Order: sequence, then structure tokens, then C-alpha cells
Amino acid sequence: MSRAALLVLADGRFPAGGHAHSGGAEAAVKAGRITGAADLEEFCRGRLHTAGLVSASLAAAAVLGLDPVELDGAADARTPSPALRVVSRKLGRQLTRAARATWPSAELDALAGRFPKGAHQPVVLGLVARAAGLGADDAAYCSVYECVSGPASAVVRLLSLDPFDATGVLARLAPEVDLVARRAVEGARCAGEGGGGVGVLPAGGAPLLEIGAEVHAGWAVRLFAS
Repeated sequence: MSRAALLVLADGRFPAGGHAHSGGAEAAVKAGRITGAADLEEFCRGRLHTAGLVSASLAAAAVLGLDPVELDGAADARTPSPALRVVSRKLGRQLTRAARATWPSAELDALAGRFPKGAHQPVVLGLVARAAGLGADDAAYCSVYECVSGPASAVVRLLSLDPFDATGVLARLAPEVDLVARRAVEGARCAGEGGGGVGVLPAGGAPLLEIGAEVHAGWAVRLFAS
């Protein structure tokens, strides 16, 4: 396992397309639910324990060798919003392209062939972690960190929030990031080694994120793609 590979994968400059997405923060800002650092922290906390946990468990399960096609179906079932399903697959396609150039892998080639329009991003992330020689914990941490760092970066642009304040939010959430990453890996191990299958993976919902995504998709003018 290479810790340097983990840094490359988790780096915001890795060309996986995440910089163009706000993780629902743009819709929340427009709705008045995020007005400053305190609101951002609560938004990220809610996202972390719902969508973040689900995504991280899917990524960890892919590293552990669960069938990526079944995991993609599980991701679909856990994403009620059509807009979010489209976004997840677009991000998955971009991540696949970047990863195949960085860590060539027969598994990634097969996934790209099976899902030419993109598999769900968390499933791809797990297979990328495998290709890079990383473990389930690493994939889970990458996933949950993206879950909160994306909105934090977006709100700096959307509200001209002080970057120091946004970074402080991420630092205060660090213990919960640890907790959610552990829970995600535990869920993935129950699905795989425990024999429970993809049906036992976490399935926490975030209705406001889903509704916000559908509203955001209809905007004529927006700074972020989602």
C-alpha cells in the first residue's frame, strides 16, 4: 500500500471533475440554508452522516471485491434523485478516464466497457483505490473527505467566505469524518466478508439534498454543475 498514492487520489487537483460540483451547497446557499461558516458546518455534518456514509461504504465495498455491477445497482437504489444519478455517473466516467491513465487496470477497463456512460462515482472510486494498491479504509476516507471538502470549497466561492473559516469547518468535522469512515468500512465488511450482500450496505437518505439537486438542475444560470 502506498500512502503517496492515497495523497494523489485525494488531492483536489486530481482531474476527476469534482471541482465543478458543489455537493448541493449552491442550492442550499440560494435557499438561504447556508449563510456563513456555522451553516456550512451543519450542512457538511448532515451530508457526511447520510450521503457521505452511503458513498464511502460503496467505495470500501468495491475495494473489498464485491461485484461492481451489483454495487452500481445499489448506488442507483440509494439515489432517488434522477439529477444526482446523472451527476454521479458523469463523475464516475471522468474519474475512470483519469484513473485509467494513472493506474492502468483490467478491472477499470472492464468497468468502462460495462458502463460506457459511467458507473456511479463511489463504485469507480473503490476500483481506483484497488488499482492504486490502497485499502478499504483509504477509499472510505477519500470518499468522506470529498463529501465535505467539496461543499466547503464551493461556499468560499459562492459567499466569498474566508478560506480560513472554511478550513476551520473541515478541521472541526475531522473526528466525525473518522467515525463515518470506520462505519462505512464496517458496513462494507458486513456486506462482503459477512456475506450479507449489497443489501446490507448503509442507505441513509438526505431528502433536502435530493430536492435541492432537482431544483438546481432546472436553473438556467448556475456556477456549479450540481
